[in-house]
Amino acid sequence: MHLEAALEALPDKPEETADATLRALWQLAAGRHVSARRAIGEPLPALNAEARARLRDLVLERLAGRPLAHLTERQSFMGFEMLAGPEALIPRQETELLAGAAIELLRGIADGSGQPLVVDVCTGSGNLAAVLALSVPRARVFGSDLSVEAVALAQRNIAQLGVERQVTLLVGDLLAPFDAGAFQGQVDLLTCNPPYISTRRMAEMPTEIMGYEPAAAFDGGPLGVRILQQLIRGAPRLLRPGGWLAFEVGLGQGPGIERRLRSSGDYGQVQRVLDREGQVRALQAQRRP
Repeated sequence: MHLEAALEALPDKPEETADATLRALWQLAAGRHVSARRAIGEPLPALNAEARARLRDLVLERLAGRPLAHLTERQSFMGFEMLAGPEALIPRQETELLAGAAIELLRGIADGSGQPLVVDVCTGSGNLAAVLALSVPRARVFGSDLSVEAVALAQRNIAQLGVERQVTLLVGDLLAPFDAGAFQGQVDLLTCNPPYISTRRMAEMPTEIMGYEPAAAFDGGPLGVRILQQLIRGAPRLLRPGGWLAFEVGLGQGPGIERRLRSSGDYGQVQRVLDREGQVRALQAQRRP
């Protein structure tokens, strides 16, 4: 098998072409940590014999299934270099659809609010919380995750991107960290990239994913929608009247989840976020006034 074919990217990481992967590993062998996206635009430094041997070892690790982002410890998200590791889900390009839509919502909210209150649950590496804070510096952003390890990684990302004063991170299960009165009916925007893979399907996922990334970041229960349903039921108690819920969904889940939102009685407007193939990949719902 040719090296290029062996390094073919998984569908959920299309930016990891063979060329981008080799460039990122080349940079790592030279002592520089860059994501696949960043590596494409960087000149390749000369490698001495020791660095060339290191590059060979890195290529073998990648061929054995270790995720590129775990090797480089970097992943690009919305144009920002994020720290990545086995503590949390590696940010995916598809989640940028949710991020872009949420940023537009938040900017609109900020035009009419002095200091918007944002909550990001299932925050993982903190990628969504960080870009929301960076995009709307007036916003107060709270992120949470059930995993202590994920929150620790998120805290490192928040520090690296310089938004520590703007973003507060908590540990807890979904909406539980926000049961305090300070959040009840006060949140302008609630975002979530939840686990939405069915437990059965997880056994069929590539080793590169299930062998290295935390299973809890994928497992959405028997039908893949357990967390989504909990989110839809629980969000209204946090959202202010007119506040927005925005979350990612798996392929094929969009129409059913949209019907659930519309039939709940808690939400007025419901908006779809589509990918290039016209598939629903995120939903936005506004709490009724």
